[in-house]
Amino acid sequence: MTATAITPDATTKRLLPWLVAVAFFMQALDTTILNTAVPAIAQSMDVTPINVKSVLASYTLSLAVFIPISGWMADRFGTRQVFASAIGLFALGSILCGLSTSIEMLVACRVVQGMGGAMMMPVGRLTLARTYDKADLVRVMSFVAVPSLIGPMVGPVAGGLIVVYFDWRGVFYVNVPVGLLGLFYVSRYLPDYREKQTHPLDFIGLVLFGGGIALLSYVLEVFGDHTLGLSEILFLTGLSAAMLAGYGLRATRMAHPLLDLALFRIRTFRAAVSGGFFTRLGLGGIPFLFPLLYQVGLGFSPVQSGLLVLPQAIASIGLKTFVPTILSRLGYRNVLVANTILVGLMIMSFATVGIDTPIWRIVVQAFVLGFFTSLQFSSMNTLVYADVEGPQTSAASTIAATGQQLAISFGVAGAALIAAIFVPPQLHSHPAAIVDGVQQAFLALGVLTILSSVVFMELKADDAEGLSNHDATHHHHGHSHEH
Repeated sequence: MTATAITPDATTKRLLPWLVAVAFFMQALDTTILNTAVPAIAQSMDVTPINVKSVLASYTLSLAVFIPISGWMADRFGTRQVFASAIGLFALGSILCGLSTSIEMLVACRVVQGMGGAMMMPVGRLTLARTYDKADLVRVMSFVAVPSLIGPMVGPVAGGLIVVYFDWRGVFYVNVPVGLLGLFYVSRYLPDYREKQTHPLDFIGLVLFGGGIALLSYVLEVFGDHTLGLSEILFLTGLSAAMLAGYGLRATRMAHPLLDLALFRIRTFRAAVSGGFFTRLGLGGIPFLFPLLYQVGLGFSPVQSGLLVLPQAIASIGLKTFVPTILSRLGYRNVLVANTILVGLMIMSFATVGIDTPIWRIVVQAFVLGFFTSLQFSSMNTLVYADVEGPQTSAASTIAATGQQLAISFGVAGAALIAAIFVPPQLHSHPAAIVDGVQQAFLALGVLTILSSVVFMELKADDAEGLSNHDATHHHHGHSHEH
């Protein structure tokens, strides 16, 4: 089972990162741009804002179900066809969402959008992992990670502006021109990798795994809203756990499971996926907490609040050029262990932001946080491929994307839960209480992130050398054995 050998020309190699980056940007922007529009949609469709949550949840569920089959689809139909279909579906879903007249229709169209979004990320990463050799992969992946960092930050500002000056439907139409442009370039320049023969798709596995993940995401989305009783939540969680356990048993007994869990035997892959999961839990809640702190707590306008997160994006772009150097100087293990702790400390530092904090200090903190977050994501996203060989690449991309999607859902749900614990509903009108609650939430998320550095400690000093060009034996012979 070998991939058809294709040697992409220089133009393709130059354009490919941009193509994948644009697709990631559309997807990352979409998830957050909608949050700002929730009140407007609720008003226009005559439902409560909480009912609009189902519009957010349906997208996440769709991702959870369709990400697992994306690797198989790419192997079977080729990366170009699948990536083009993904962008097409996403753009089509966006048009339909904008035309929706009822909340049910909007939910259905979001599922279509999610089908497209689900295929973009793993197939995009897979194409990159196959096009560039391991030494270049770090540079390319860190470039492609930028949009998924900026999307969530630009989203709220863009969403706010569109809702105020145009109409909430504009939030969806934004994707259409980008999608059409993407389709044109993908059909011309995206390399078409496929496997010579593919095994049949594991449908039962898809139902068990997709269903289990979808239920879990659903429970988490609803958990922040308390619309279900405790017994219902427990029942759904139990059902989801049973389905996932059933999938786990099935995957170990099958020759060609939907997600190849045997990849977890590879140390670097295991560290990247599980460490990435825990770090994203802490970081996932941040886009939720910042607007709460800045708008409700400190009384900034949505646009001002959006501008306060921009330094984070600027820092993450600025750092991109240094990532390969930092990794080759220090190696993956040292970077990930130290950096996870630094990210945690930076998250905790936002617990000191209050009514009288000068703006310049918020900006500096956001900048430093962006710097470390960016290094974290680039390192984790490339570590996934350190010891994964050819045919396993698509399975690795799929599992990494599934883990990432789950962590983001968990992170937001967790942050909402923590905020709900620290900010009792009767105090929602008191800015001071909000500020205090959000500060507690930052402390909790920071501690969680620091604890997740333990996962990276199982890495060895010379792991992923092919990626970082870091040679543990020559630089510091002798002291790599001390720690």
